[in-house]
Amino acid sequence: MKELILLIRPEKLELIKEILDNFHCGGMTISTVMGCGTQRGTVETVNEIKGFKTNINLLPKIKVEVVVEESIVEDVILAVRDKLATGNVGDGKIFIRSMDDAVRIRTGERGNKAL
Repeated sequence: MKELILLIRPEKLELIKEILDNFHCGGMTISTVMGCGTQRGTVETVNEIKGFKTNINLLPKIKVEVVVEESIVEDVILAVRDKLATGNVGDGKIFIRSMDDAVRIRTGERGNKAL
């Protein structure tokens, strides 16, 4: 099993959900996050707390976490790149982590059966 962590543009969320549904992914966790990569986001000065000044250079992103069977990882990655890549900075990233095990709390099923 592998965990895919996808950081994507907010407007691409429905496409990601469609892609993962096409691969019969059992579930996903979605979070709204802020971040920046090589583009460094936009710069805004905040001066609200007793003269404290800071630059905010973060952009809104969506973080999608999903665990999939190892056999489909490359197919999922290719599908995501095919549908989401615009060729512009800020398209996002995919991080891949190995998962040792998964347990479905309700039934006690483990491994791929728990997905």
